[in-house]
Amino acid sequence: MENINQIIDSLGLETSLTLDEIPNIDLYMDQVIQLFENKFNESKRNEDEKVLTKTMINNYAKGKLIFPIQNKKYSKEHLILISLIYQLKGALSINDIKVTLNGLNKKIVNEELDLDSFYSSYLHLTGQNAADFKVDIEERVKDVKKEVIEAQKENSAYLEQVLMISSLVHMSNLYRRVAEKLVDEMVVEKEGKHQK
Repeated sequence: MENINQIIDSLGLETSLTLDEIPNIDLYMDQVIQLFENKFNESKRNEDEKVLTKTMINNYAKGKLIFPIQNKKYSKEHLILISLIYQLKGALSINDIKVTLNGLNKKIVNEELDLDSFYSSYLHLTGQNAADFKVDIEERVKDVKKEVIEAQKENSAYLEQVLMISSLVHMSNLYRRVAEKLVDEMVVEKEGKHQK
């Protein structure tokens, strides 16, 4: 785990589609795909992975994750929503994403939301999350090394990796579960039901 900092640097944690990078003109699907491929290419796990495809975008539109497009062109607002979907799909189901973004879509269509301001807040939080994550990873590495030293010296490098992977996945699951519960609350509120 000596290379953990190199791994973190290679992830492109601060990579986000900024407001300055989103054109104020509507784009065709191929242009949208190219924009996302160029921006998030470094964050792909392997070369064969696609950041965004026509099928994905069509599924987002059919599934009503984004409000209807006009004249086969995607607006700045669509691109912001697709950027949010890109991040959310790593942890949430498509249905959970639909529930989460439903209100945003309605507010955008009804012009009840300053989406640029909302997205700026989102970008600010993701930047802070990346900084917090780097500090947290350093603490986890220390904790894992301590556990391995106390447990067993043989195969320590391998055991450290397994413990680190397990710890990171566990933390990821905890965060995902809280996010899912928040989505569930949105559904309950929408249906006007009271939770027990």
